[in-house]
Order: sequence, then structure tokens, then C-alpha cells
Amino acid sequence: MDIQKLADHESLDLHEVINFKTLCLAKSKLMQGLVFDHDLRALMQKDVEQSIQALRELQALYQRAPFEAPVPQNRPTPIIN
Repeated sequence: MDIQKLADHESLDLHEVINFKTLCLAKSKLMQGLVFDHDLRALMQKDVEQSIQALRELQALYQRAPFEAPVPQNRPTPIIN
């Protein structure tokens, strides 16, 4: 079966969505350290987990882009200090 490639504009839009979702994920993850309410922190953790799942699905779609770039398996070490 022939796998359809995304059009150039679709690939660019998808790339922008992935970047935006990644930034939202990072913000949610970082803001958890500032939240002291347990219910809000649990809600933010759920958002992080759902965002990670959404990013996995978007990355699977990104493989159909005509100018596919490999997705690195390792992530940079966060700066905590």
C-alpha cells in the first residue's frame, strides 16, 4: 500500500503545531514546581501526560512529511539550578 505524503504547507503547519505543543508541555511541566494546590498539580500532571501522548501521535504524522527530519531519541538534560 502506498503511503501518502503530506503537502508542503501541511508539513509546515504540522511542524508549527508540534513546536507549539512542545512549548506548552514545557510550560506546564515547569509551572508544576510553583503550584502548591494538590488538585491543580494533579490536573497539570494529567495535561503533561496527555501532551506527551499527543506529541507522539503528531510525530508519527510528521514522518509523512516530504522533507522529513529524524526525531532525536534523547532529550537535553534540564537545567535545574
